[in-house]
Amino acid sequence: MKKIYIALATIFVFPCISYALENSEVKTFLKSTFSDNAKHVQEISHENFKSFAEQQSPRATIVSCSDSRVQTKAFHQSPINDLFYIRNIGNQIKTAEGSVEYGIDHLHTPLLLIIGHSNCGAIAAALSNYSAETKAIRTELDHLHLSPKIDTNQGVIENVNNQVAYALEKFKDKIAKNELVVVGAIYDFRDDFKREHGRLILINLNGEKDPAKIKQNEYVKGIEDIAIGVK
Repeated sequence: MKKIYIALATIFVFPCISYALENSEVKTFLKSTFSDNAKHVQEISHENFKSFAEQQSPRATIVSCSDSRVQTKAFHQSPINDLFYIRNIGNQIKTAEGSVEYGIDHLHTPLLLIIGHSNCGAIAAALSNYSAETKAIRTELDHLHLSPKIDTNQGVIENVNNQVAYALEKFKDKIAKNELVVVGAIYDFRDDFKREHGRLILINLNGEKDPAKIKQNEYVKGIEDIAIGVK
C-alpha cells in the first residue's frame, strides 16, 4: 500500500506543484516587485521614514476605482504619507464608508477627492444586467444608482456627481465649517473627453458642476494646467 500511495502522490501531487512553478507570470511579477522595493529602500533616505513612522498626516482622502489602469503616478509623484487612498469598483463611498470616515474624521484630511475614469467596467456592469455575478459583486454594484439608458461615460460622470452629493450630505457639518472640500474628477486614459490621454479632469467642486463657476472658485483659480469640465 505504501508504494501505491507514493505512486499516486507522484501522479497527482507533483504535477500540481510543477504547474505552479511553471507559472512564470507570477514569478516575474514577484521578482519585479521585490526588485523595485529594493530600489525604493536604497533610494529613499532612512531619515525620511522617521517623519511618518509613528503617525500619518495625509492631505487628501481619495476614493478611486480599483481598475489597474488608474494609478496614483498619473497625478501624484510622491503619495507616501500624503494620500489616504481607498479603492473599490465604481469609486464609491458606501462600500468603503468606514475607510472614508477614518480619513476625514480621524486623519482630518481637508480634501476628499473622488476619481472616476473613462470606460469604467463597474459602471458598464451597473447599467446592464449583472444578475449572474457573485453575491459580493452584486452587493457592490447595487450601490451604484444610475439613470437608465445612458452610455458608460455618461454613467461615469453621473456616478462621480452622485458620490460627491453623498459626501456633501454625510460630511455637511465639516463642509459648513470649511474643514473639508469635496472634489469629483475623472481620469481619462482613453481620451474619450478629448482633453488628451491621461488627463485628470475636475468636474465637481463641493457640488458645483458648472465649469465656468468652478474656474472662479478660490480653491482652483489661477492654477495652471488644470482641466475643468466635460462635454
